[in-house]
Amino acid sequence: MEPEKLEALPEDWERALCVVAHPDDLEFGAAAAVARWTGQGKDVVYCMVTSGEAGIDAMSPDECRRVREAEQIESARIVGVSQVEFLGQPDGIVEYGVPLRRTIAEVVRRHRPDIVITGNFRDTWGGLNLNQADHIATGRAVVDAVRDAGNRWVFPEQLTDGLEPWGGVRAVWAAGSPQATHAVDTTETFDAGVASLEAHRAYIDGLGWENWDPREFLEGFSRQTGQRLGTALAASFEVFPMGWGE
Repeated sequence: MEPEKLEALPEDWERALCVVAHPDDLEFGAAAAVARWTGQGKDVVYCMVTSGEAGIDAMSPDECRRVREAEQIESARIVGVSQVEFLGQPDGIVEYGVPLRRTIAEVVRRHRPDIVITGNFRDTWGGLNLNQADHIATGRAVVDAVRDAGNRWVFPEQLTDGLEPWGGVRAVWAAGSPQATHAVDTTETFDAGVASLEAHRAYIDGLGWENWDPREFLEGFSRQTGQRLGTALAASFEVFPMGWGE
């Protein structure tokens, strides 16, 4: 059976905000797409809900926080992103709920993006392997916070010093979702995506995956996705429209 075809993502937008749970989340597939978009002159901002401080067993959280923030800033630079925010939520125990929605809504209101990008927040990656709890909590909160950001009566205490509601987000795109319906051609920017993942060297080494090759890993997924889009390489996304009746 032929794999289901993917539709090309629209690129008639100017500003994107990427909100994910951890440093490295975007680099496991989406960074090459970001490199494509920054290369088109689009403005992309990264926002990490945590600093990934619980991600390296052999490193204390305080040290790990410093290392992983630095790696993420360098990783973002490689794909043309100069602004990276860290929200300081506790790694490993991120909770979906009103406090997280409030925090993310404020970020959306400040940056006023056309598109918001997050990671897969389905229960699995498409098979039996369960998704990580922080990913699920963050993605759910992102979708809700985007809608919250446009309602002046939700978190109205934020609307000071010129900050206004922002209802201009057209869609939330979840990278790597097993229910992806869209994709973007990353053939020309794949190398930048690989370099962006390789910048997380301390994290990768800390995983202890013997002989793991970031390029080989990313190429496997990218080629499969590209076949469904009709390109050599691609990154997949599930699209959540923010308009009515879509």
